[in-house]
Amino acid sequence: MASLLFLLFLLSTLSSPILSSSLDSLIVDSSLSVENTEDVLASPGGVFSAGFFPVGDNAYIFSIWFTETHCSNNCTVVWTANRDRPVNGKNSKLSLLKSGNLVLSDGGRLVAWSTGAVSRCTAKLSLLDNGNLVLYCKEGLVVWQSFDFPTDTLLPGQPLSKDEHLVSSRSHANYSSGFYKFYFDTDNILRLLYDGPEASSIYWPELYLLSWEAGRFAYNRTRVAVLDSLGNFSSSDGFTFTAADYGTRVQRRLKLDVDGNLRLYSRADRGKKWIVSWQVMSEPCRIHGICGPNSVCSYVASSGRRCNCLPGFKIKDLSDWSMGCDPEFNLSCAAAEVRFLKLKNVEFYGYDYGFYPNYTLEMCENLCLHLCNCKGFQFKFIKHNYPSNIPYCYPKMALLNGHHFPQFEGDIYVKVPKSGIFSNITVDKLDCSSQIVEQLYRSYPKSHENGSLRFILWFSCAFGIVEFFVIFLVWFCLIRTRQNSGMQGYSPITTQFRRFTLSELEKVTRGFGEEIGRGAGGIVYKGILPDRRVAAIKRLNVANQGEAEFQAEVSTIGKLNHMNLIDLWGYCAEGKHRLLVYEYMEHGSLAENLTSNAVDFEKRFNIAVGAAKGLAYLHEECLEFYIPQNILLDGNYQPKVSDFGLSQPLKIGSRHLNPRFSRIRGTRGYMAPEWISNQSITSKVDVYSYGMVLLGMATGKCPAEETQDKMMVPWMREKFNSENATDSWMEKIVDPRLEGKFDKRKMEVLIGVALECVKLDKDERPIMSQVVELLLQHEKYPECVS
Repeated sequence: MASLLFLLFLLSTLSSPILSSSLDSLIVDSSLSVENTEDVLASPGGVFSAGFFPVGDNAYIFSIWFTETHCSNNCTVVWTANRDRPVNGKNSKLSLLKSGNLVLSDGGRLVAWSTGAVSRCTAKLSLLDNGNLVLYCKEGLVVWQSFDFPTDTLLPGQPLSKDEHLVSSRSHANYSSGFYKFYFDTDNILRLLYDGPEASSIYWPELYLLSWEAGRFAYNRTRVAVLDSLGNFSSSDGFTFTAADYGTRVQRRLKLDVDGNLRLYSRADRGKKWIVSWQVMSEPCRIHGICGPNSVCSYVASSGRRCNCLPGFKIKDLSDWSMGCDPEFNLSCAAAEVRFLKLKNVEFYGYDYGFYPNYTLEMCENLCLHLCNCKGFQFKFIKHNYPSNIPYCYPKMALLNGHHFPQFEGDIYVKVPKSGIFSNITVDKLDCSSQIVEQLYRSYPKSHENGSLRFILWFSCAFGIVEFFVIFLVWFCLIRTRQNSGMQGYSPITTQFRRFTLSELEKVTRGFGEEIGRGAGGIVYKGILPDRRVAAIKRLNVANQGEAEFQAEVSTIGKLNHMNLIDLWGYCAEGKHRLLVYEYMEHGSLAENLTSNAVDFEKRFNIAVGAAKGLAYLHEECLEFYIPQNILLDGNYQPKVSDFGLSQPLKIGSRHLNPRFSRIRGTRGYMAPEWISNQSITSKVDVYSYGMVLLGMATGKCPAEETQDKMMVPWMREKFNSENATDSWMEKIVDPRLEGKFDKRKMEVLIGVALECVKLDKDERPIMSQVVELLLQHEKYPECVS
C-alpha cells in the first residue's frame, strides 16, 4: 500500500511540473514560470510574495516583495536573485532540481542564477513571514537562504556580516547594481562607500575621524549587525540607532537608497505609505558622487537637493547628474593665461595634491598656477584658534564631491582661462526619479530540433548531472579529510574569482610543462582554460613568503579595475600549493620587447602613457597602493602593470610605509635610492623606477647593467640640458634600432619627463598623475613643453 501511494504521488508530481496558484512552497521537480502570473510564492501570513518581477520590455527578475493588493510593477522589492541579469519573458523558470539546487533558467536554455546548493535530502523551498526565502530539508536543515545574500535591503532579524554587503540600485526604475555600498571594512568598521566608474571614496563615517572619534570600536572579531522588529539597530563596532517610532510593531526595512543614503522605512500595514523613521545622512550633499565631477551640490529644505555645474562647465548627461559636468574651455598650463574664480562656502572633498598649512592666499595661488594638472585650490582661514589664525591650502587634482553650505568656513578657487567670460552657475534640481532607464529586452532564436532528439539529450544531461553530483560528494569528503591538517592557521579568501583545484591547473598547463617566466615569487606557466581562454598561471614559491604574497595579491586585485592593470581570473589554495591565474599577455614583458624591432616609437610612447595611467590609478585612486614590479604587453602592445600585490600596502593619507618594507623590491638599476639609504618608502620609488623604464625605452639601453647604471642618468641629463637647442643631442641618445623614425617633439617630452622622474630627491619627483598630464599635454598645448 505504501509503495502504491508513493507511486501515485510520483505520477501526480510528474503530471504537474508547475504548481498551481497561491503557492506556499516549491518542491523537487517543480517550477515557477515567468509566463504564468499566478506562479507566486506567498508567506504563511501573506506578508511577503516571491515571483517574477518586470523591469523592462520582456525582462524579468526573480524577487521578493511586500505583498500589496495592487502593486503591479511598483511593488516594494526587498531581495532579487538576478538583479544584473534579467531573464526573458518566455520559457524562463525557477526550478528546484532533485540535487537540491535552485536554478533560474533564462529562456529555457541559459542559467541566469542558481544557489549552487547540493543536498542529500529532499529539499523544499518556502517563503517565511520575515521575508526570508529558505531552501531546507524536511528535518529542518537549512540548505540555502536569501537572508545570507542581501541586495539593497536589510529586514528585521536579517544579520549583516563581514561576508555580505548592501549595494544600491542604479536608479528608482533600474534595479541593477548601483555605485553605493554598505559593508564591514577590513578594520571591522561599518562604512558607506561610493564606488563609481571613475572614482571611489568612503563618505561615512568621515575618514578624517579616528574610529573612537566616530564612536566606533575596531577591535572586534564578530563583524555583524542586525535590525530588530522594534526598530533598534546594533552593530559589533558599537554603531547603534533607534527608529523614530521605536517600540511599535510595524513593517520595517533598512535600505541603501539610490542616492547613497541609508534609510529605515516603516509603515503600519500593507497599502499604507512608507515613512522614513531614520536616516544616516541628515546633510545629503555630503554623499559622494551624487552630483558628479565639476559640479556642486546644494541643499535647501524647502526645495530639496540641487546640482550645479561650475562656471565654464556644462552638464554631461541631462538624465543623470552623477555623470557630472565637462569643461567648455581648454586650460593652458601657462600661468600667464589662467586665473581663478572664487566660490564662497564651497568645499570639494578629497583628491588633494597636498596639505599646506600657514600658506597665504597668494602662496596657494602660485602653487596651483605652476602645477599643470591643478584644477583649483581649497582655501580655509580658521578663526577659532585666535590669536594664532592658521590658513590652510589644498591644491586639487580633481574637483569631485563638491557641496555648498553657508557654515563652511572656506572657499574654492577654480582655475579657468584668463580670456574666458563665464556665466553664473547653472542650477538644476536633482530628480532621481526622472532618470531615463534603458528598457531591457531579452530574445532568443527559435529552435527547430527534433522532439525525440531533444528528449534523449535532456535525459542524458540529467543522468550525467546526477552522476556528477554523486562523484562530487564522494570527492569532496575525501579532499576535506585530506586537507584539514594542511589548512590549519590559514584563512580562506572570499573573492569574486573562480577557485581552481590543483588537478584542474595541472590539466590546463599539461602538467606545468610550458614555462613562460620566473622570478623570486614563483614560476609562470602557460595554460588553456576549459573555455579556451589562454592564461598565465603563476605557481608561487611558498618557501619564499608565498602564502603572504598570495593573500596580498588576491585581496588587492579584487579591489582594482583599470584597463592598464593585469586581470586576475582565479586562484588555487590547496594544501601548501598557492597559484594565481592571470590573463595571458601575448607579447610578454616590456623589457623583452625593447630588444626587438617590433616596438616602434609610437608603440613605445603609447606604452609609456598607458603604464603611467595604471600607476597613477594604483597610487592616487585606490585606498592603498602596492608597488608594482613589472610591465607586460598584450596582443595589441597595450601595457598592463602587474605583480602589484607582492608587497606591503601604503595607506593613502600616511604617504609612507610603517613599518618599513621587510625586503627590497625591484630590479637593480631601476630601484630608487631610498631603498638603500634607509629612507621611508613612498609612491615616489615607483616614479623613479618608471623614469628609468622611460630612459631605457628612449635609448634602448638597460639600466640594470652595472656600467650603464652608473653613467646613464648623469650622461642623459648632461646631453639634454647642454645641447637641447639643437637636434644633435638626440642622435647621441636615441635607440639606434628606431633608425631615426620617431617624433622629435614626443621624444623630447619622453626624455624630459624621465629625467624629472629620476631625480635623487624624492620630493622633487612628480606624482604619476602629473606624469600622465605631462606626456599628453603636448598634444593640446605644445608651448607648455620645453
